[in-house]
Amino acid sequence: MTTYMPITYNKPSKFRTSGRLGQASRPGYRRSGQRRPGPLPLLNRSLPPATSQAPGLGDRLRIIPLGGQEEVGRNMTVFEYGRDIVILDMGLQFPEEDMPGVDYIIPDTRYLRGREQQIRGVILSHGHLDHIGALPHLMPKLGWPPVYASRMTLALVRRRLEESHLQHHLKAYEIKSVSEQLALGSLRINFFDVTHSIMDAMGVIIQTPVANVIHPGDWRYDLNPVTGKPTDFSSLARWNTKTVPSILMMESLGSTKEGQQLSEIEVFRNVKQLIEKAPGRVIVATFSSMVERVGWMISVAEQLGKKVALDGYSMKVNVEIARKIGYLKFKPTTLIDVKRIHDYPNNKVIVVCTGAQGEDRAVLMRIANGEHRSIKLQKSDTVIFSSSVIPGNERTIQRLKDTLYRQCDNVIHKEIMDVHGGGHALIEDIKLLIRQVRPKYLLPVYANYYLLKEAAKIATSIGFPPTNIFILDNGSVGEITAQTFRILSAKVPIEYVFVDGLGVGDVSHVVLRDRQVLAADGMVVVVATVDSRQGKLIGSPDIISRGFVYMKDNKRLIEETRNRIKQVLKGEDGAGPVDETYLKDKLRNELGQFLFQKIERRPMILPVIIQV
Repeated sequence: MTTYMPITYNKPSKFRTSGRLGQASRPGYRRSGQRRPGPLPLLNRSLPPATSQAPGLGDRLRIIPLGGQEEVGRNMTVFEYGRDIVILDMGLQFPEEDMPGVDYIIPDTRYLRGREQQIRGVILSHGHLDHIGALPHLMPKLGWPPVYASRMTLALVRRRLEESHLQHHLKAYEIKSVSEQLALGSLRINFFDVTHSIMDAMGVIIQTPVANVIHPGDWRYDLNPVTGKPTDFSSLARWNTKTVPSILMMESLGSTKEGQQLSEIEVFRNVKQLIEKAPGRVIVATFSSMVERVGWMISVAEQLGKKVALDGYSMKVNVEIARKIGYLKFKPTTLIDVKRIHDYPNNKVIVVCTGAQGEDRAVLMRIANGEHRSIKLQKSDTVIFSSSVIPGNERTIQRLKDTLYRQCDNVIHKEIMDVHGGGHALIEDIKLLIRQVRPKYLLPVYANYYLLKEAAKIATSIGFPPTNIFILDNGSVGEITAQTFRILSAKVPIEYVFVDGLGVGDVSHVVLRDRQVLAADGMVVVVATVDSRQGKLIGSPDIISRGFVYMKDNKRLIEETRNRIKQVLKGEDGAGPVDETYLKDKLRNELGQFLFQKIERRPMILPVIIQV
């Protein structure tokens, strides 16, 4: 067994041998690790361990990521042992900058076509959209296999399916305690508590005769939580034995960031202090999934005699879900409609809203632009960004901050005060996880490829053998037998599946390329009327420009373009019946070259030939 170098944290005395987070002691909300005990359908507490079966020569476990290995999001992994398949997560990916018009991207499930009857279950690690967002699109294709998840996660899944009117198809089984154990075909499933930025996150252990897979989903350490016990994964080391090795599939999104993740207690203290000392209203922008944080802000408001107004559809929905299932408890009079904030003194009002990423029509952006119906910024307001910056949103958030700073004297964000702790582990956390779990094999997952490589470097820096680290691409097949772990040379087919409006998969790369051209250089529509028998141009061609040039300011270029069109069509006079396809191609090619020579742009050329 590998020996790892020791590490010291600031508060090692807070560690517990149990992997549980413990019971929340503060009334008003529950920690993400808490679940109520109770029986589970298809559950057997005395299941024989998978390791009691003698592995045959043909026994092998295959791990096949259908997404999440080359991007942030689209998380979905297939575990296949014999004729049994278990799926972990089914998420979406938000579009990148070069994907105009695309709403989001979902995993490519062609590999599972024809294998639907072998799917024993879908396990969801937590309720973020990059882990559950693709269910409405993929579950119908897969024959609606049973879904296993925690209470909060299932509530969010049901809400998402309701939006597509599919909730009646769902076969859901709630994991009420991490002590539950499932038998899904020949696979044994165990669970463990995980700390993340959403309530009810849980890790999964998949037992097979050849290996025990440990997958925490998205995770972090909180060594000094607001309530409950510090995070401790050391109990997971028992799954690595001499006869059955363990495989740690480690989410690695924070593998380039030094240090350890900020404890939620620090965020709690700082935000509470800001709320206590604020001279006027407090406006907190955070992620709508951070229900636990919203919960303790409501609790702080009750202690201080303040009112809380929630704004933003997803914020209201998530808090209401948590309240209905008993995860948030507060006085009904504490929450007020945002329209009623003027009924109370400014220093008695807290607004918790969405829009910290600078989304166009989100609440905070409307407040900053003076477009919110009920909230007009005042100099005495305190605006708190209790969120991190999602990569790609940096410029938008900077412009939002500039706008807020012009109108308000108290804008607080992570750069000047610890008002947000992320949901993903940093470098020192990754080291600690590997030391506590002590797996035989390590698979960095759920991040861009360069982050997976950096996670591998972190592991080797503390003595983990590099020969036991494997990085899978989307579609790669990791195959484990009792003796070896290898990556097969053949991959399963994986392509982007774009969702655009009600269309799923109908936006091809050709369509995307056309959108990119339109976004970059615009388009020019040419309407020409020709004699159908002789091919002679009749009248003067019409030109329409959209996103190319403003025609009133470029009359000379437009006239030169019109003359060029006449020259192209004049060469076809008397050539006999019109070949419309030939004429369109000729116009498209010659006009494209002409415009590029004039202003070095390549707009999309759309010729329209009217035959009379």
